[in-house]
Amino acid sequence: MGKGKSIPARTAAPPGGGRPVNALGQSRWRRFRENYPFLIMLLPAVAVVFLFNYLPIYGVLIAFQDFMPGDKILSDTTIWVGFNNFIRFFTDVQFWPLMGNTFLLCILGFIIGFPLPIIIALMLNALAGKKTKKFLQTIFTAPHFISLVVLVGMLQLFFGRYGLVNNIIANLGGERFSYFLESSAFRPLYILSSNWQDFGWSAIIYIAALANVDPGQHEAAIVDGASRFQRVLHIDIPAIMPMISVMLIMSIGGLMGVGYEKALLMQTDGNLAASELIATYVYKRGLTGVPDQAYATAIGLFNSVINVILLIIANTTSKKFSENSLW
Repeated sequence: MGKGKSIPARTAAPPGGGRPVNALGQSRWRRFRENYPFLIMLLPAVAVVFLFNYLPIYGVLIAFQDFMPGDKILSDTTIWVGFNNFIRFFTDVQFWPLMGNTFLLCILGFIIGFPLPIIIALMLNALAGKKTKKFLQTIFTAPHFISLVVLVGMLQLFFGRYGLVNNIIANLGGERFSYFLESSAFRPLYILSSNWQDFGWSAIIYIAALANVDPGQHEAAIVDGASRFQRVLHIDIPAIMPMISVMLIMSIGGLMGVGYEKALLMQTDGNLAASELIATYVYKRGLTGVPDQAYATAIGLFNSVINVILLIIANTTSKKFSENSLW
């Protein structure tokens, strides 16, 4: 017989003849039987995501209609206006201020907030004492469970005109500063308080990734005379780099997705020039006063499209320059 490449058979004929059995199908069926309890556990989460994230998507059709509260989204009387609502927003005097405020708040929050959990995770991982590490991790994570209403109330107590900070300044002979009435103070208060609340929670995923680092690598590095900083630089950071890449893509994809709740709670007539964001504008136009839900839906859809474009750009860039990507 001559030498040649053997091709593994994907099918096998059953005894007594008949149709061959697909080995690949058998393998998939075997994996399903082995993992079906986990798949059943996953079904409620899939149902919730489908009901609350995918099923309401048809509501974006409102953005292309002359819609009034009480109208049916799809009926014989539906008035379609095409892209008129989008053009109306693009030509609105509020368009550029809203875009600028939202972009500045998000990009500054991203620059400060993205590397902070990584730094905290590396610092906690470098601590030798387990009790100290757990104590600090608890302290850092606890603010995440404070509600936004309570958090803004705390900011009022500390930075209000007659709050703790202003009382200290007044006692030292200085003048009181209205942090909630000055546009220049809105972004620092918003960004720093948000990062204080979330950096410990965001660090958990990096701490979990660092826990999988082989201790033998650190032991070998110590024998070679590597310092703690060198071990962090050449062992810990490369170990969590895939996770950093994925989190970076997701963060960029949601860059313009700032919520309206906290901004609305901190908003006053004095800081409106900096605190009026796309999200707060959508809330006001869609749910307060005389609702214009079609216009508000168009603005929200435009913001979502920007996020999708940013996500695709971030994923494509990561895939081009590294092996890590979402798809």
